[in-house]
Amino acid sequence: MALVRYLTENPFATDEQLADYFAVSVATIRLDRATLHIPEVRERTRLVAAARQDGVRSLQEREVVGDVLELQLNRTASSSLVITPLHVFSRSGIVRGHVLFAQVNSLATAVVDADVALTAKTELRYYSPVRLGETVVARVDVVARRFGASKCQVTSRVGTETVLDGVIWVVKGPIDRPLSSIGG
Repeated sequence: MALVRYLTENPFATDEQLADYFAVSVATIRLDRATLHIPEVRERTRLVAAARQDGVRSLQEREVVGDVLELQLNRTASSSLVITPLHVFSRSGIVRGHVLFAQVNSLATAVVDADVALTAKTELRYYSPVRLGETVVARVDVVARRFGASKCQVTSRVGTETVLDGVIWVVKGPIDRPLSSIGG
């Protein structure tokens, strides 16, 4: 069935996104999911995440912004964040920039295999606004390590559209030198 195929490739699709994709009502999607015993997006996210992660060392897992989807220490991490009214400006319904930063920054800190990890430097670019109800999937890849610092390439997407990307340098603690010397 097309719904099963689509969800195999896009397990984090919401019922609303599925309804748009298949040009049917949300109620139809929910009925089809129930008939096929396909869990809602939150449960699918939890199942995918449980299968793809190491343990977070540098912070508590609940301190990572969003639901952790994948974590391979010193390699890669990803998370999913559904944008709620708490994340947006009330007048515009557009997400606050620090929410997107917090998602990628907490992932970059979590991916470093250390008891303590701190952000030393960031270079981020925002491309388009994220709105209430959208789901942001963030990915962090460690692309270099030098002088005790990890250079992390970060990308956040809504669907297939990149909404933020850049680099975050994370250092292992305790820190015994100025952070300004990192990633220069």
